[in-house]
Amino acid sequence: MKLVDQVVRTFRVAKLFRDNTERINNIDFSPSGELLVTSSDDDQIIIYDCEKGTSKRTLNSKKYGVDLIHFTHAKNNAIYSSTKIDDTIRYLSLHDNKYLRYFPGHTKKVVTLSMSPIDDTFISGSLDKSLRLWDLRSPNCQGMMHVGGRPVAAFDPEGLIFAAGINSEMIKLYDLRSFDKGPFSTFVLSMEKECDWTGIKFSPDGKTILISTNGSIIRLVDAFNGNALKTFTGHLNNKGIALEASFSPDSQFILSGSTDGRVHVWNAETGYKVCVLNADHTGPVQCIQFNPKYMMLASGCTSMAFWLPAVDE
Repeated sequence: MKLVDQVVRTFRVAKLFRDNTERINNIDFSPSGELLVTSSDDDQIIIYDCEKGTSKRTLNSKKYGVDLIHFTHAKNNAIYSSTKIDDTIRYLSLHDNKYLRYFPGHTKKVVTLSMSPIDDTFISGSLDKSLRLWDLRSPNCQGMMHVGGRPVAAFDPEGLIFAAGINSEMIKLYDLRSFDKGPFSTFVLSMEKECDWTGIKFSPDGKTILISTNGSIIRLVDAFNGNALKTFTGHLNNKGIALEASFSPDSQFILSGSTDGRVHVWNAETGYKVCVLNADHTGPVQCIQFNPKYMMLASGCTSMAFWLPAVDE
C-alpha cells in the first residue's frame, strides 16, 4: 500500500493501551519496526509488540526516573535520560532489566538524545548548554561542545552529520568525523520568539529538517541551505508543552499531536493540511511517530494508541 493523502485520511485507532497513570514523555520504534518502547512520568518503561498489537513487558525506573528513551541497534537494549538523583544517561538491557553502562557528565537536565542510525554513537544535549558525543562501548565522553544555549540535536539519515539547534534561533551542522573543528554550516532562522524549539529531526531522505516547538508552530527548513520551506499550523498547543512532530518514512507527510487530543497531518511538499485524525486520547498528544517499516502510527498522551489504515474504505 502506497502512502497517499487518501490512505492517510483512513487511519483509525486499532489498539489503545491505558497502562500509564501519567504522561508518556517519549516513544521510539525499533529499527526493524517490530517493537515500540515508551518512557513516562510515572517512571515506567513499556515495550509493545507492533506485529501482535500487545504490550510485551513493563519495567520500572523508580529511583532514577526515565525520559527520552531510545532503542539502540540491539532491539533489546535502550538508552534513556534520568529525571531524578542525577543527570546520567543510562544504558539498559530490556531483556533482563540490568544496566549495561552509565554515561555521566552532564550537570543539568538532558533535554535531547539522538542515536546514530548506523553505529553505536549517540549525542546528548543538556540545559548545562553542552552537547556530548558518546559511544555505547565506553562510559567516557567522546567529545563535548559548549553551545551557549539550550540545545536540540539529531543525526542525519546516513549518520555522518548531526544538526544542533541552539537557543531556538540557529542550526549548526557538524561533520561527525571532524566536529572538533566546529560547524561547517550555520543557519540563523527568524521564528516567532513566543515559542522555543523542543526538537529537530532530519527527514528520512535527508533533504529537510523539521523543527518542533512548545507553541502552535512547526517549521520545515532546507537541510542544505537553511531556507525556510514550510510552516505548519492549525494544531493546538495552548499549554506550552513540547509536542513531537515527525515524518512519514517516505518524507512526504508531517505529523503532530495537539493539546486537544487529536493528530494533525500535513503534506510536506505543499504545506496543506491533509486531515485531522480523532484519537481516543483524553489529554495532549505529546508523542507521535510513524513506524519505519510498517503502515502504522503510534501516538501517546497518558494512553498509547496504535493506528492502522482502514483498507476497506
